[in-house]
Amino acid sequence: MDVIDGDYIRADSEWDELVWVWGQTDAPKGCKVEIIEGLVIVTPLSVAAHRAIPERMTRRLYEVIPQDWGVYQRLALATPSRLGLYVPDLAVVPRLELRTGDDSFVPAGEAELVVEITSRHTASNDRVHKAAGYAEAGVPLYLLIDPLAPGGPTSTLYGEPKGGGYRPLSVAKFGELLTLPAPFDLIIDTGEFPET
Repeated sequence: MDVIDGDYIRADSEWDELVWVWGQTDAPKGCKVEIIEGLVIVTPLSVAAHRAIPERMTRRLYEVIPQDWGVYQRLALATPSRLGLYVPDLAVVPRLELRTGDDSFVPAGEAELVVEITSRHTASNDRVHKAAGYAEAGVPLYLLIDPLAPGGPTSTLYGEPKGGGYRPLSVAKFGELLTLPAPFDLIIDTGEFPET
């Protein structure tokens, strides 16, 4: 790495440079800082109803996951091949992965499930860029909870990642049941999700 003007570095790779900038970004409390398609993005704090969904999901997931897995809100997941460092609303990751590698983030491919909840600030990235990044990283299940979906509030479970894309496994309008397959084997009542 080369220091330029005493405050900026030029790294050996674009990824290292982006991660350095990401780590140096000073955002207001509650905002999240992500790298999406090579751009460092600061997203404002979500509304309170938005934060209620991960809390409900966390309670349900702890009923079914193995003891050595954790459910994390705002855990940074790295997808260097897509120049992405995402901070999902929820990620299920084996606890061991938090102690290996970088202290600031975990490789996205270590997640067993990632949950993103769209907001007016994040909808496009959650639906397109992050979905592609998680699929390319090999995250087995991606749950997109989309209160802003054009056809009405919807939860879509994606799986079978291949070639940087997912196959939709199931879609539930808010109020319907959605089943997470093994290893979770969990039925989620999307009627519990507040519309944000």
